Amino acid sequence: MSAPPLPNILPWSTTQNLSTDGEEPVPSPPIIGPIPPFRPPPITWPPIWFRWLNQGAWLINLEPTSSGGLIYDGTLRIEVNSEGRTASGDLYQRPRVLINIPGFPRRWIYLPAPNPALGIPILARSNYRYYLRITQIDEFVSGRLSFKLGFQKFKYVQTNKTTFSFTQEPIDGGYTATMKWTTAPAGYPYPSDYAEGDVVSDKTGEVEFRLKMGRVSEFYRKFTVEIDNVPGSERPLDNGGVVGQDFEDWKSVFGRVGFEVKVVESDGDIVEPADGYWSLTQSHQTMLARRDAGNLDSEWRYYLLATKFNNVNAFGVMFDNSATDSNNVPREGLQVSSHVVTGFQEGWGEWKDSRYGTIKGAYFRTALHELGHAFGLLHNDDGGDGELPVLDFSFMNQTGRAVNRSTAVNPLSKNIKWNHADRNLFQIRHWPDVFVRPGGVDFGYASNTTPPITPPDGDTEYENPDLVFKIEPIEGHAEVPLGAPVRVNLTLTNSGGQPVDVPADISLKSHNLTGQVTDPTGRTSGFHTLFYLDREEEIKTLKPGESVTASLTLLRGGQGALFPLAGVHKIAVKLSWSFDEVLPLWAALAETTVLVTPPLDKSHAAAAHRLLTTPDTHLVLVLGGDYLEDGVGAIQQALKDETLRKHFAATEAKRVLKVENPDFEKAARLVSEDGIVLSDAEKAKFRSLQLGVASSEGIAE
Repeated sequence: MSAPPLPNILPWSTTQNLSTDGEEPVPSPPIIGPIPPFRPPPITWPPIWFRWLNQGAWLINLEPTSSGGLIYDGTLRIEVNSEGRTASGDLYQRPRVLINIPGFPRRWIYLPAPNPALGIPILARSNYRYYLRITQIDEFVSGRLSFKLGFQKFKYVQTNKTTFSFTQEPIDGGYTATMKWTTAPAGYPYPSDYAEGDVVSDKTGEVEFRLKMGRVSEFYRKFTVEIDNVPGSERPLDNGGVVGQDFEDWKSVFGRVGFEVKVVESDGDIVEPADGYWSLTQSHQTMLARRDAGNLDSEWRYYLLATKFNNVNAFGVMFDNSATDSNNVPREGLQVSSHVVTGFQEGWGEWKDSRYGTIKGAYFRTALHELGHAFGLLHNDDGGDGELPVLDFSFMNQTGRAVNRSTAVNPLSKNIKWNHADRNLFQIRHWPDVFVRPGGVDFGYASNTTPPITPPDGDTEYENPDLVFKIEPIEGHAEVPLGAPVRVNLTLTNSGGQPVDVPADISLKSHNLTGQVTDPTGRTSGFHTLFYLDREEEIKTLKPGESVTASLTLLRGGQGALFPLAGVHKIAVKLSWSFDEVLPLWAALAETTVLVTPPLDKSHAAAAHRLLTTPDTHLVLVLGGDYLEDGVGAIQQALKDETLRKHFAATEAKRVLKVENPDFEKAARLVSEDGIVLSDAEKAKFRSLQLGVASSEGIAE
């Protein structure tokens, strides 16, 4: 996967601009102070007879000058700020139909262009073709009648929602268009914000296209959020503030972001599951059954479900990801929990020990946080996005961490920043459509690379010499057959003489842990948590000599199989955390090696091949269930193989316990087989369910 180069800020011109009407030369615009998102530059500067590209979304049409070429439609987003302008866009191939009448030449007929009267166009995902990076906007040099627009095109190629690429070099080296202002055709909401011009290839100097562009909105993008709830759960509509003072709702928040939002309050009679705790799969199934509309090619619609509890003990979760994405359409849905009770940390302030739905500020913020994940954003306060943490209480800061950084004097209620961090604003404004829109690329794939596991940066990270972090293969299994998951144990120990605060959970579920595997060829693949949850972060004070432990079962990561061939593989993990506003981050690193052995026979080879080439195998391994048929099928084949059965018996036991009607008898039989491979966490899980666990190591119960 690869992301295209994103746009830079285009500074306001600093040269002297000659008048085209024989008037005195007009100096360049002065530096404009910070302005609200949608206020145009002051009309007193430049002089009124100059025209410029106003902020917002512009409908664009790109048509080749040669016959037979393809026509493209899309949006150009122009952001104006005190430093200049940042602009980007997307192009979709215009649909066409082939007319084939006997006796007449075959010909293509294009369907109509998007209707500008409808505002920002929503075009079919399957027709997405190019990302546009704007490199030049020059109205002031060109004069009042025309302007120069420079841009680069990057082609998008997608195999599936996790395998895609953008070309990294601009096609034809880029293009320059000479645009002439003219009155817009009927239907455009801003008749004076319209221009047409020829587009020249920077490589050949030849005219390649005709470009038309007209402003259709003051916003960059638009979307709909549909809200359903179970009886008794509040809908997250606002922060409970006083109108005119500190009131925030969907409209005010996204007015700052620059997105046009439509809120649809829909069903309030959603039926709870029997135990009252919603699984991610149940949330997704409810979305498919109850949402009012689901055509993502005509509307960017996100579904928000308010329930009392979820089964991952979180304030909220973006549930439409990987294993729960049964319709293979990513990032459509999110859930918030109204009846979770907050903790007793001082940072909660007046929100301490409160039902979550009653503290409207935190509840509404969680909905915005989860919607940020649906936009493709990662947490920005833990280094997991590959960038320096942003600790500003913006939406993608995790609530638990924000509470830990707050105090009784300055509690969370006073600290919330009702906006995204600048980095995240840039991303959701200028990422390609497919990174942001529902049904685009899968969650976590809107980036160029997986951040490498590197030694701590002395400027931003700090290793506590008293903390010893270890990763070790489970006893007796430093060698595993090809196709089997690798099970490892993690241990973080305080070897010093003073207590140390660390995360209570150091597993992948904590979001504090990332890792990578280097195979025998030198290829590196990363792994991280499947789900990003908004919940309280539990801190554990390690006394001298105490440890916190976790287990990992590794099979696949974002780049595919982690152990795809025989040979020695190195596993490196990094744990990072911060409990206050002070940087650097605390960090701990560890690594180990495992040997993957080659297939023993044809049965083993066939089963391993299926396991390694079936992405859903990993999702079944982690989450269980019976709805991922390809993954279940691959595991069933492994269970029939003598070599692999003992490595997947525990996986199958967990799976049959997570179906609608759990089969405890079958699970008990599986985990009582001699020689099955179990991590420490799996042993504890099965024992807690009072299932007898047997192994060749003599720990039968």
